[in-house]
Amino acid sequence: MTTSLVPAIEVARGRDMPASLARSAPSSHPSARRRAAALALLPLLAACGGMDAMTGGATPQAGEEGFVRGFLGGVAAEEPRAALIARNVLSAGGSAADAAVAAGFALSVTLPSRAGLGGGGACLLYVPSRNEVEAIVFPAGRRAAVPAGADRPAAVPLMARGLFALHARAGRRPFEELIVPAEQAARFGTEVSRAFAADLAAVSGPLFADPGAAAAFAGPGGQPLASGARMTQVDLGGTLASLRTAGVGDLHQGALARRLEETSRAAGGMLTVAELREAVPEVLPPLQLRAGNELVSFLPPPADGGLAAAAAFAALQAGAAPDAAAARGDAVAAAWRSRGGAPMTLLAATDLPAASPGLLPASTGLTVVDRDGMAVTCAFSMNNLFGTGRMAPGTGIILAAAPGLGQVRPALLSAGLVHAPNLRGFRAAAAGSGQQAAPMAVALPLARLLGGSPAAGAVGSAAEPGRTQLMSCPRYLPGGEASCVALTDPRGAGLAVGAVDR
Repeated sequence: MTTSLVPAIEVARGRDMPASLARSAPSSHPSARRRAAALALLPLLAACGGMDAMTGGATPQAGEEGFVRGFLGGVAAEEPRAALIARNVLSAGGSAADAAVAAGFALSVTLPSRAGLGGGGACLLYVPSRNEVEAIVFPAGRRAAVPAGADRPAAVPLMARGLFALHARAGRRPFEELIVPAEQAARFGTEVSRAFAADLAAVSGPLFADPGAAAAFAGPGGQPLASGARMTQVDLGGTLASLRTAGVGDLHQGALARRLEETSRAAGGMLTVAELREAVPEVLPPLQLRAGNELVSFLPPPADGGLAAAAAFAALQAGAAPDAAAARGDAVAAAWRSRGGAPMTLLAATDLPAASPGLLPASTGLTVVDRDGMAVTCAFSMNNLFGTGRMAPGTGIILAAAPGLGQVRPALLSAGLVHAPNLRGFRAAAAGSGQQAAPMAVALPLARLLGGSPAAGAVGSAAEPGRTQLMSCPRYLPGGEASCVALTDPRGAGLAVGAVDR
């Protein structure tokens, strides 16, 4: 069943909304209003530097309300500060969905080359109490044609609505609270990571032709900021504050939407309020393959990197070599892009011509599991490094590139998750990145894990430029905490943290 999360997602306006979203709506009770007022002051009270600005203050101590002792869960992400923010949410009693939401917003600040409010992504969510996996799909949106006057057409952004949808399905902490660490990082600054510095150095020449990008990411003498340098994005901090106080719907049908329409025109992206209003995430059933007593779930189209990963995984399970499995994944994804069709039918097809994906856009991934066995694995993209390469003036939002127009192709958003329905237990999850190699960065580690290989040997096994973020619990969660390990690809610059706080 497909659920479209309609524009009633704008909870701040008090409009009707689907029952599945209702618990996320702000209350009119006085205590709720007091809490909202207190949250509005948090960024003004935060320390102006160091890790405090990244984690929403000092890590909670034993005895404080909301502090979790023992097994917290774990997180692996391609940017270290986003991973630390997610872990801080877990230590405060947040769910895996809460941690992924906070990390997603953080990546918009710390790795804006690959994730941002102007872009989108897709996530798999496993909730033990429901004993099922679902996909929340929110790719940076296609547009019907090149708008008049657009020299760099922008994709319709879905990141904020997608993260809100994920929170609505399984969040425990207040949504606005999860935006605060990213807002603080943008407003008060954070250190440039090795991951972001590498992306910035690769495209700084054309990127700095945009005044907003140059102001945010250029250092003395107009050189790109290096790893360890301080990076401040005051305009983006203001936009995040608006999302926190007015709700994410403001970016799609409120004052912020009207402002984005105006500023995207100045940046050559030509977004309209009508397009922003109509863009909504979807909750979809995942693609699922059986491996013994376990179900292996993959992102479904339009996140067709999940389809490619499923095809590659099936080929590996049938005994194919990694190169042949990668080619099979490429062919299935290319067939879906060219002619569509039922994904499970394409997975079984035997008459597909060989296909080469060519050069595809960059993406980034993260994987989170909490102490209760809830798991989230996500992939995000701007459909190009830094999207269109232009920032909507005054907003700090880098506009993603519109897929399907000109030479722009959508990224292969790839993620997979393994659970045992009979045991009601989580087994493993992976997120992949690395352009055309992203599907194999999911399929190969999961296939090797289920074949008995240790997790440390599975991560880093995909061909270049594939990168894997992995969470593995061989004895399942909940109940097998001691077996769990979080791992980031050793060839990258990410961080894996957890899983115990004593």
